[in-house]
Amino acid sequence: MSTATQLDNAWQPLCSAADLVANSGVVALAGGEQVALFYLPDTEQKVFAIGNRDPKSGANVIGRGIIGHLQGELVIASPLYKQHYRLSDGGCLEYPEQQLPVWPVRLHGEQVQILR
Repeated sequence: MSTATQLDNAWQPLCSAADLVANSGVVALAGGEQVALFYLPDTEQKVFAIGNRDPKSGANVIGRGIIGHLQGELVIASPLYKQHYRLSDGGCLEYPEQQLPVWPVRLHGEQVQILR
């Protein structure tokens, strides 16, 4: 089996593309873990997958955060304590010791797929 075929087999369906809301977050379950999906149709990457659990509060709320730009970074603001996490790598701008997991994600036909 080629490397490309193996990689295609590693992509797992997460939800339907119709479940996404432009410029907003939705939450899906991947292997028992909540994943916040952000669909940004006007960006190059289009879809971002980041952990939904806020490390400061422990609440599953990141999918309800506000998307924005801060310090030249595309970020999600946690709705509770307002700390900002980079969508690219999950790093927190205010508290570098805090980190959200991120996963490669893609739109594949009518599916949103995650690489786990």
